Amino acid sequence: MLRQDSQGDVPLFDEDDTALRKNKLKIQHPVATFFHLFFRISAIVVYLLCERISSSFIASMVTIILLLSCDFWAVKNVTGRLLVGLRWWNQVDDNGKSHWVFESRKVSECIKVVIIINVISESSKKETSSSEVRVFWLGLVMCPVLWVFFVFFALISFNVKWLVVVIMGLVLQWANLYGYVRCKVGGGSNLKTMATNYFGLQLFKQAMNNSQRP
Repeated sequence: MLRQDSQGDVPLFDEDDTALRKNKLKIQHPVATFFHLFFRISAIVVYLLCERISSSFIASMVTIILLLSCDFWAVKNVTGRLLVGLRWWNQVDDNGKSHWVFESRKVSECIKVVIIINVISESSKKETSSSEVRVFWLGLVMCPVLWVFFVFFALISFNVKWLVVVIMGLVLQWANLYGYVRCKVGGGSNLKTMATNYFGLQLFKQAMNNSQRP
């Protein structure tokens, strides 16, 4: 887009930048973002208020574990893939050996390294939202920290009946945190390797061009 003034036609780069920033801040997956926080926050709220709401320990325990299980499944299979483009799972091979698999979103595997880097940059602008990324990692990190405190307080207060529940919450929450941190680190390593190969290729081409000059 051009703007006509006394100095001639001047491109309005700031308009494109403003539109891009608004798109990056926009919540593109509101349902996934909501349920990313709903189950885990609900489990914490029920744990904190269950003794005031209900006198039945069994009912409270089942409700908390059900919420934690729903959260584990939703974050592992849905919200991580939609909000940040990450996924992890465990599979067992034919020999009975367990393998952990960590994946990050790939744009294309059939183009050159130069094009791959550019496409990844453009895809990130279109498919990821900085607001969704912040919500995802904030919920993923803060909730397990709270369950650590719950385990600590259950131990020092000798509240044995709730210790199993808080340990279950800690295990499920930290499993997702560990899996997605491994995905993030792996994705960053792959991108770093790709960039290194790209710059190495450019240096090699420049050296070949210099050697061919008379």
